[in-house]
Amino acid sequence: MMNEQMMKQMPGMMGHPVAQGAMIAATGYAATRALVGHSVLRSPLLLLAGGIAGGLAVGYLLHKHEKEVVLAISKAIGMGKDFVMQQRENLDDLVAEAKETEAKAAPAAAEPGNDAQA
Repeated sequence: MMNEQMMKQMPGMMGHPVAQGAMIAATGYAATRALVGHSVLRSPLLLLAGGIAGGLAVGYLLHKHEKEVVLAISKAIGMGKDFVMQQRENLDDLVAEAKETEAKAAPAAAEPGNDAQA
């Protein structure tokens, strides 16, 4: 049971972001249960109509913001190319370093006093 002190703190608690998130989640859960409980989401015709409407909305938004979408995709592709080029340079550096290490190790193994040839 709630006592007087808890009742006084209640308005302040509802301003907390965690409490607000919990309230939003509970509301969303209740709304989803209400829709799923009815036959709205179970009817294939309504699902098809919803899919078509969603596709039209996405198509309209893509057409409306076509320049921004193209710029964003171009930027992402350019970033991907830059990343690949950077990784290729890093790999070339590692291969060169490995060859240098092998070149330094080879004369040491060829010395006459070395037991590695025995």
